[in-house]
Amino acid sequence: MSSAQSMFYTNDLTTGLISPLMDLDFADDVLTGLALPQKQLHAKYFYDQQGSDYFDQICQLPEYYPYQTELNLLPKVAKELAGILTSDCTIVEFGAGSLVKIKPLLNAINSIRQFIPIDISGIHLEMACQQLQTDFPKLAVKPVVADFCYPVTLPAFGHQQKIGFFPGSTIGNFCPAQAASFLENARCTLGPDSSLLIGVDTKKSPVYLHRAYNDADGITARFNRNILTRINRELGANFKPENFEHYAFYNAGQGRVEMHLVSTAEQVVDVFGSAVAFAAGESIHTENSYKYTPDEFCQLARSAGWQVERTWLADKDLFAAYLLRNPG
Repeated sequence: MSSAQSMFYTNDLTTGLISPLMDLDFADDVLTGLALPQKQLHAKYFYDQQGSDYFDQICQLPEYYPYQTELNLLPKVAKELAGILTSDCTIVEFGAGSLVKIKPLLNAINSIRQFIPIDISGIHLEMACQQLQTDFPKLAVKPVVADFCYPVTLPAFGHQQKIGFFPGSTIGNFCPAQAASFLENARCTLGPDSSLLIGVDTKKSPVYLHRAYNDADGITARFNRNILTRINRELGANFKPENFEHYAFYNAGQGRVEMHLVSTAEQVVDVFGSAVAFAAGESIHTENSYKYTPDEFCQLARSAGWQVERTWLADKDLFAAYLLRNPG
């Protein structure tokens, strides 16, 4: 068990989630990232309660095409999966969030008996699970608060078929090497003879991409700055978020959208007892969102030990979903 995983606990809805205790990993990651020549923060730390709420708002924006495009594709995917998944099965969702995208699968696939959502934000996960349990009262819902980047110990499966679910193009937040590592860890979490349904954003015109990450209402900017507010609250830092501007652009050479927070002035910030200096115009790299052609992603999946069984493409090839198989 990794140190990042060891602080998390599991429970079911009969007793409620056990919240993770704060440990030093967050502080270590922040201080290490801010000491780099190109300062950076891990995107997983966006998702405290406020950050999760902001992301839910982003998903409703007309500019943010990945959410609605994938949601429109999922009923077709679910209908076809219903013909494949005929025996009792358990769905494990990585980075579950608000549990909206699992619903097309639950509505279409009658063989799903158990659902295990994994998320790093315990409070957000608990509220979403309570609503899902109300909507699907016969479903066994067993949430797990954990960092899904690492192998996760899951509740007992019995002899049910195991299907991983990783929607939302979150795989793009990892660089290709990290994405391969996640896919390998997911194989470890799910075990042999399992499958993984995964959503992946595709390469497309930078016009789409710029609009998606620079919305007119400024919600993505607030989402981006909120990570500084979280660091202030949890690590006793004194960031002034208003002194940092949201900046997002498509890096065609790397095949990714980059999000940054750019310091608008020369300043020194105290973070967990360490002085972190910023020059005017210096940025913190807060997120990558890699885009893949189908050939690129299939090659990545195979490098991590998965077999690609099925590919679905949305209209205009704006988004893709893949069914992967772990041969054991």
